[in-house]
Amino acid sequence: MKPPRFDYTAPTALPEALRALGEGACPLAGGQSLVLEMHYRRQRPSALVDLNGIAELDHITAGDDGLRVGALARHRAFEQPVAGPLGRLLSRAAVHIAHPPVRNRGTMLGSLAWANPASEWPAVALALQAELTLASASATRTVPAEEFFRGPHTTARRPDELLVEARFPALEGAAGFVEHRRTHASFAQVAAAVALTVRGGAVRQARIALAGAADRPIRVRAAEQHLVGLEVGRVAGGGSDEDAFRRAGELAAAAADPIPEPHGSAEHKRQVAAVLVRRALQQAHQDQADQDQPHQDGACGT
Repeated sequence: MKPPRFDYTAPTALPEALRALGEGACPLAGGQSLVLEMHYRRQRPSALVDLNGIAELDHITAGDDGLRVGALARHRAFEQPVAGPLGRLLSRAAVHIAHPPVRNRGTMLGSLAWANPASEWPAVALALQAELTLASASATRTVPAEEFFRGPHTTARRPDELLVEARFPALEGAAGFVEHRRTHASFAQVAAAVALTVRGGAVRQARIALAGAADRPIRVRAAEQHLVGLEVGRVAGGGSDEDAFRRAGELAAAAADPIPEPHGSAEHKRQVAAVLVRRALQQAHQDQADQDQPHQDGACGT
């Protein structure tokens, strides 16, 4: 099928794009979801405003306070990890997104705005407590990720607003991301993102987010509270750590309210959520152990 007729504009400046949104246009960045929906005629925008000529939206800026990501940053940009747990978490999530052609064209912020409950980036944004900046022709506002996602393909973004930037705070600790999907390029049946703030060898704050476990990405607060105070990194795996990780997985399964589908019942997805949270925590635990490993002068790699 082909989409219905629509008007098209390709501005080179953000104010022009925002004016077009105020007049009812729909934003187009990577188009990996929107264009397909238009072909199926499930989306029928009367006009598209193509953002790809707006240079100021194409940025990924790292600083001591974290990472700022613009609306045109492609998924592929996060495949190679930057230093630190924040970079590793983004990289681990990025390589699970669809397949290379989609990652070459699709954008992180487009995924956040599309808000598919099974998408990786919304869960990562929750786990990292990202702040999302929305701009219209008349105002700019910032919304915490936890207040942004409201349901399947439903967010706090107003029709005249554009999601222009996501800000990810620096992560002082370790992170993990694990996903289960039916085929290599499928959406996640369930995915788990974990971010641990670690000081003095103990967890001071834990954030666990799930994709595919409800009608939107969710935080698992009971599991997070269960992990506070746990010593991680000193010895990688085993003993009380494994018991704590397993219990966190059980709490995540209890919090999940997944939508059943032909290839995964709700009960199956709950079981998967429990396993993935445990594995993501094991991954974060190993990361912290690697960070805590004392540096050996004179050692050389191969």
